[in-house]
Amino acid sequence: MKRIDFALSRLFAVAFCGLALAIGTSCRRVALPEAPVTGQNPQKQTIADIRNTGTAMFSWLTDQIGAAAAGQSQVPPPVDLADYASISHADLTTILVPDYMQEVPELDGWNSPYEYYLNVGNHLVPKVMSIRSPGRDKVFSGTVYTVGPFDPESVDEDLVWADGFFVRWPQRK
Repeated sequence: MKRIDFALSRLFAVAFCGLALAIGTSCRRVALPEAPVTGQNPQKQTIADIRNTGTAMFSWLTDQIGAAAAGQSQVPPPVDLADYASISHADLTTILVPDYMQEVPELDGWNSPYEYYLNVGNHLVPKVMSIRSPGRDKVFSGTVYTVGPFDPESVDEDLVWADGFFVRWPQRK
């Protein structure tokens, strides 16, 4: 059933972008503007960086296949980053700058390098893109993540975004 939902969401995204292109707009212009973050705590800076870069990656994918998976309603837990294709910061910068964003952040709010994943060879696989930060402790907890929030005070938690939305994020209950 989840595969059917995923396929339907991709079909919806294709139709949406096809309509946008037919009326003369680019799906790239649908992307959210970058949210400037200055003087905030490292966790908030990292969330903003991941959101902005994820949006740019998603816009790139939209342009590559004429559609985006933005209509996807859910990602089946758990999310295993071992299923994603890794991409270097330099290669991602070559793809996204300057058309999709001005600069791809290399370090999170705690000065740890982000890990980027993007399958540039096959845009139609279910697991195309992801970004993660190890959090304040600078140590990734593994590659498998259950989708859901964590207490914002837990600044050592990994922050993970995949295929259009956050997989692990801080949120008050």
